[in-house]
Amino acid sequence: MQRLQFEYSPFFILICIAVGWVYAYILYRSNYSWSKKVNRVLFALRLVVVSLIAFLFLGPILKLVSNQFEKPTVVFLIDNSTSIKAALDSAKRNEFVNQLSKVKSEMVKAGYEVVSQDIANNTIEKVNFNQPQSDIASAIKNVATSYEGKNLSRIVLISDGIYNMGASPIYNQSTIPISTMGIGDTTEHADVLVKDVVYNKVVYQGNKFPIRVEVLTQGFSNLDLKVQVSSNNRIVERQQKNTASNRLAQFEFLVEAKDKGIQRYDILVDPVKGELNRTNNRSTIFVEVVEGRKKILLVAPAPHPDIKAIRSVIEKNANYEFKFYIPGFSKIEQAWLKPENIELAIFHQMADRQGKTTPTLQLFQKSKASLFFILGAQSNLRQLQSLQIPLSFENNGQWDQVSPVVNASFRNFDFPDNVSGVFAKYPPIEVPFGKFKHPANVSVLLFQQIGSVVTDRPLLATWENENQKMAALLGEGIWQWRLNEFREVEKTETFDDTFLKLFQYLSTTNDKRKFKSFPTQSEFSEAASASIESQVYNDLYQPIYGNTISITLVNEQNESTNYQYVTSPGGTRYEIGGLKEGIYRFMATTDVNGKSEKASGQFLVRAQNIEMQNLTADFGLMKKLATSSGGEFFYPDQMDLMLTHLKSQRKNAIIHTDESFNPLINLKWFFFLLLMLISAEWFLRKYLGGY
Repeated sequence: MQRLQFEYSPFFILICIAVGWVYAYILYRSNYSWSKKVNRVLFALRLVVVSLIAFLFLGPILKLVSNQFEKPTVVFLIDNSTSIKAALDSAKRNEFVNQLSKVKSEMVKAGYEVVSQDIANNTIEKVNFNQPQSDIASAIKNVATSYEGKNLSRIVLISDGIYNMGASPIYNQSTIPISTMGIGDTTEHADVLVKDVVYNKVVYQGNKFPIRVEVLTQGFSNLDLKVQVSSNNRIVERQQKNTASNRLAQFEFLVEAKDKGIQRYDILVDPVKGELNRTNNRSTIFVEVVEGRKKILLVAPAPHPDIKAIRSVIEKNANYEFKFYIPGFSKIEQAWLKPENIELAIFHQMADRQGKTTPTLQLFQKSKASLFFILGAQSNLRQLQSLQIPLSFENNGQWDQVSPVVNASFRNFDFPDNVSGVFAKYPPIEVPFGKFKHPANVSVLLFQQIGSVVTDRPLLATWENENQKMAALLGEGIWQWRLNEFREVEKTETFDDTFLKLFQYLSTTNDKRKFKSFPTQSEFSEAASASIESQVYNDLYQPIYGNTISITLVNEQNESTNYQYVTSPGGTRYEIGGLKEGIYRFMATTDVNGKSEKASGQFLVRAQNIEMQNLTADFGLMKKLATSSGGEFFYPDQMDLMLTHLKSQRKNAIIHTDESFNPLINLKWFFFLLLMLISAEWFLRKYLGGY
């Protein structure tokens, strides 16, 4: 709908017409060489043109009102997981999919917008039941979030009610009605399955480590269960136990870690007569066997909440051994005070006013151990230079509140995903007020933000001093960052990953190889691609590109596959997809200055087969979910009933009105109208000899 509005009174339109009439009258009242009829046409053209031009001075505005109708949407949320495929034969699955397609077509005809999604939040056209896991609660939450503020009428959840990821969907308080349809087999078949395997993911070479296997029996009693642990096609240990009347049996194995690297151990429960699903009788675990743990020492004049935050991060990684030492107060083994035994020494409240930590600091300054300095209120800033610390402050004892800002150009290691957004929410911490000097070769990890102003002052930075790695945090209070992140998202993943990578960088000796090739992570999912990164350096250890990287990948059966790619800026990684579960070793080669360089490594690909652990559909959960949200539960043979119910829950379309205002003088069609009228008058006069 269009409507014309004016800045002035519409009465002036009559004046515009009068101006056009007077102009045309003066021009065409005298004698003319053409006919009277033609003169009237020319008179009319000039009258219209002048009137329209005068009309523009009134500031006419064209108001356009458009209405858009948003249909009510029904989202069919389909559990596209393999547990349904294992429970139903292909004929039943195909029949169900065809009937569901008819229901969706009828809903479209009834005026609904129909969307089909799987529980991984992907829009799907074909249901093939191949998802490796089921997180029903997150799927419902994702749909509600995606359609927030939109005309979502109802969610139709089609599932067997089995979830193996996330929370129970019953506790999901949905404001959208959820109708459910249960598919699958509710019969509880007799079964023996490996319910859980408890083990240490990292162990030390030469040590023995425990493996606890929990076996669940359903529909059996007084069974003689036989469980074995094998590695490299060799049985490591085998045990037998009678279950009596217990449903859950536990087996304890003690295995020696002999070979270094990632080791595979297969757990197998001998099949029992009468069980249908034997896929869940086995499980595979992977254990990383390492030579020894790196030692990290934290020295401080007194306890502090920051120390607890640092300890929590370090102790999450089994590759590190951590000790906290207060000189003159706590006792520690003398081996921990020998710098040659320590990879990283952290000094909290560095250069403390009482001088408690100074002797230990001077001892480690003479070593090759990496140093991490943390300043605080107890630090004597004037003493830094006398201790040969390359930091100096022009400070009168005042402290300032600053917030952290991530430096996207930092290159010593990669940040976790969305690190900038998480750090932006961290509360400010206290740092020394005023100007300060730092080494010219610092790599800034975090900048200081004062209020809303991002400065170029480092808050957290690293540098090297004669092959000794150093880092400095110019403030205290990072415990608040970790606490704030937990309060926001109920986990501390970003804080822990960032500082753990910092500790890994500092505790690792410099690698001066000109060619490095390594997996981007130690473990990959079978559903994702494995990623290998290769880096090539020149004599100045600056990155260079354009090198051809040859990769030979070897699986556990000693079958090799060759790959090749060329590095480029932003393209140093090679993705390998379609790998099955197992341990893979690789050898990468390239030429640097005419010399062949090699690098090797290994990584793990883990399969996701949790869907096969339980094949008994839970329709009780589906009924509770429907009832609690105001929906209805249906069986697969009630497709017509479900269609009738969905149509009866009619929800009207939402009308979205959009208004736009456009001055008439800006419209192209109005310009071309004037041009056409003027051109017509000019052409007639020219043709009749009037010019």
